[in-house]
Amino acid sequence: MKKYFALTVLLFSTLATFGQDKVLDWKQLMDYSLYPQRQIRGIIFEPGTERVMYTRGDETYVFDGKVTKVLTPEQKDEYEDMLKPAADKRVETKDGSLYVDNKLVETADGYNIVLGESVHRNEFGINKGIFWSPRKTRLAFYRMDQSMVKDYPIVNTKAREAEAKPIKYPMAGMKSHEVTIGVYNTITMKKIYLQTRKDESVKEKEMYLTNIAWSPDEKYIYVAKINREQNHMWMEQYNSTTGKREKVLFEEKNERYVEPVDAMIFTPKGDQFLWFSMRDGYKHLYLYNTDGNLVRQVTKGKFEVEGFIGFDQSGENIFVYANKDNLVGRDAYKVNLKSGKMECLTKPRNGKPYGTHTIVMSDDRTRYVDLWSSVEMPTRADYRIVGGSGPEKTLHTSENPLEKYDMPSYDIGTIKAADGVTDLYYRLITPPGKKTGKKYPTLVYVYGGPHSQLVTDSWMAGANLYFTFLAQHGYVVFTLDNRGTDNRGFEFESCIHRQVGQNELADQMAGVDFLKSLPYVDQDRIGVEGWSFGGFMTITMKLAHPEIFKVACAGGPVIDWKWYEVMYGERYMDTPQENPAGYEKASLLSKAKDLEGKLLIIHGCEDNTVVWQHSLEFIERCINNYKQVDYFVYPHHEHNVMGKERVHLYKKMFDYYEDYLKK
Repeated sequence: MKKYFALTVLLFSTLATFGQDKVLDWKQLMDYSLYPQRQIRGIIFEPGTERVMYTRGDETYVFDGKVTKVLTPEQKDEYEDMLKPAADKRVETKDGSLYVDNKLVETADGYNIVLGESVHRNEFGINKGIFWSPRKTRLAFYRMDQSMVKDYPIVNTKAREAEAKPIKYPMAGMKSHEVTIGVYNTITMKKIYLQTRKDESVKEKEMYLTNIAWSPDEKYIYVAKINREQNHMWMEQYNSTTGKREKVLFEEKNERYVEPVDAMIFTPKGDQFLWFSMRDGYKHLYLYNTDGNLVRQVTKGKFEVEGFIGFDQSGENIFVYANKDNLVGRDAYKVNLKSGKMECLTKPRNGKPYGTHTIVMSDDRTRYVDLWSSVEMPTRADYRIVGGSGPEKTLHTSENPLEKYDMPSYDIGTIKAADGVTDLYYRLITPPGKKTGKKYPTLVYVYGGPHSQLVTDSWMAGANLYFTFLAQHGYVVFTLDNRGTDNRGFEFESCIHRQVGQNELADQMAGVDFLKSLPYVDQDRIGVEGWSFGGFMTITMKLAHPEIFKVACAGGPVIDWKWYEVMYGERYMDTPQENPAGYEKASLLSKAKDLEGKLLIIHGCEDNTVVWQHSLEFIERCINNYKQVDYFVYPHHEHNVMGKERVHLYKKMFDYYEDYLKK
């Protein structure tokens, strides 16, 4: 084992505090005031100035680079107006129909035909369905026809007589919906559709239309078009007046999958654009001219560029987020577009990057506020000048809201993956006052799927108050980011292709081997818990190794991938018809016969992400195999249990561990 951080962070300051034996209570687990990042909020630069405003506690402040002042009530009202997102009052969807400037653009029913909303179940970075041109003279919008997708039953039991609330849920290997892109000209009040299809075949109709972008002059719309197999992407340019495809700028292929999630970013001059790609194995930025010719790869290396912030005034440099110097953290960098030289802007200690950072920049990109935390630093906000040697002023250092409680230790370290080569990062939370010679029950918290990174160099190593609560009650809590998770390169993430659950399981068991090497971990009292993909992993681990996991708790679990949605499911597994062996191996239905020990499954009855069918069919298999399983449902919740029921959920799981794991 290789230690990455020797961060045994004791969050109490004195032995006297420790001796008070204070622990969190149930109601506090959802008390957001106990999260230090909430102590400073609403950080913005006043438009066109170098003055930064923010709220701390009950007061709102302005810092002009030299002096901090409290805002007057009138100034505070103006500041709060600036914080409000600009509402698009020009667009309205009413009874499914789309209106722009009170003019009817198109009529639809809002169920079989959906206008102006996100499509493809929010995959590929899609989170909206309306795309204004730069000068707002034209509007691009999604039109999704899902009439060919079967209705999937969801039942509302609150009604006097339970009523059906069906949804459209295209499952892997089955008929998907069909999407087109409309363009409405607000001057001529005419509408056209982009000619994205070569013909009217199902293959063309089921293409994914993603990452919509406008050219600065509004003449063109760009669409990253992906085949249903998700192994081929075409970056296409369309005439925004006629809808005709002008050209294919470039293509990307991968035998596993391609997954663009960021639209192209035009340079200030408008003659070039930046494109995110993982073509060299890591997520980096590439510079193209508008003819589709590659100018250069801007960033390079075995790290991920995690987000774009903006251009400087000259247009010669960009600002991005990346994990270049800390794979479990995130820093902001200034990058020269020609040389690719990267300058880290967020170096809090002795010039060395650490922590997880978010920056807010002034309009002229000369100043910024660095909001960050690390395992031992709750939250801090530093006012900085681009190119400066350090913070000009620390605007805020959060008080530790948990300092009066007995707190666990939070360690981040690495172990080798099951391949014996790859480093995997773990978070290890141990009880306060851990006693030499005592062995503790241990809970493995797992997610393990794509687009996740649970172990981070941030406050409490990315853990929440629930894990802190468990540790305060004598549990060791362990989390490992296995191969298949995010921000470690394409091979690291995509090695699960066509075989979900296999490499992830092997890596998690390498983590268990590490746990068993710790003298304070009770090898006879190890449990596992997870939700969604983590629920799938939890049951996978429990069934594969009943001799290891005494107790398991799985929420909203995927049981059989043939019941999961087309876009996500087919990206990682292909279709059931193309990969029957992979689907069979990943399915937990045939493995229900292997259940031993205690398993609690929790599901929301109105879950529209991992539909209720998954856990119900697993329960049926358990019954058929005379296996006992504990089961709990939240009647009116979808995939995530929130609100006051969230506290109920935490207590439900905790009581289960107290009854069956701790004893």
